[in-house]
Amino acid sequence: MNDVASDTLQAALARHGIDLPDDEVELLDRYCRALWSWNEKLNLTRHTDYEKFVSRDVVDCLQLERLLDAGDRVLDLGTGGGVPGVVLAIVRPDLEVTLCDSVAKKAKAAAAIVEQTGLTVPVKVHHAPAQEVLEREQFDAVVVRAVAPLVKLLRWVRPCWDAFERLLVIKGPAWTEERKVAREAGLLKGLQLRKVASYPLPGTESESVVLSIRRAE
Repeated sequence: MNDVASDTLQAALARHGIDLPDDEVELLDRYCRALWSWNEKLNLTRHTDYEKFVSRDVVDCLQLERLLDAGDRVLDLGTGGGVPGVVLAIVRPDLEVTLCDSVAKKAKAAAAIVEQTGLTVPVKVHHAPAQEVLEREQFDAVVVRAVAPLVKLLRWVRPCWDAFERLLVIKGPAWTEERKVAREAGLLKGLQLRKVASYPLPGTESESVVLSIRRAE
């Protein structure tokens, strides 16, 4: 097991077979430091060492970025400390990333973290519920991780499908039960839900998935 105190981001990436350009690793490292500093004031993340950051946050974001097209406009709903939005902006600078959080303190922290990271591309941060942002702007994809059960997410975005193409949601092994609850509530009517990625959840026998939800054709 690695010594947490002496670990580096580059070493943690290598342990997981992840090879990123040096400039992206540097930005991710700056992001980590800014996030962890703000985390001492607010509860933004439980992933406060490089191993957890890579095995959970980076792995999740790399699964997402493979599903996004060049130049996609992406909204990170309920961004908290900036995952997945900030990480996506680092590893995919071609994307137009917007972050939103309805909690003022978290939105303020996210904006500060973006500034302290020194991203090479602009990232907008809104203190507002996703519904308000979707009333004003258009997106290709809305990305969500660790925000709410599917039934709540689908209720939130139900009036807003004209504003975006698809919802990409990272979920754990309970996703099938969440899908059942959403279906029984009638919230999947007129929608197409597909599991578009599945991968091991580190340290467990379970898996994480990415669900793609869009209007049925």
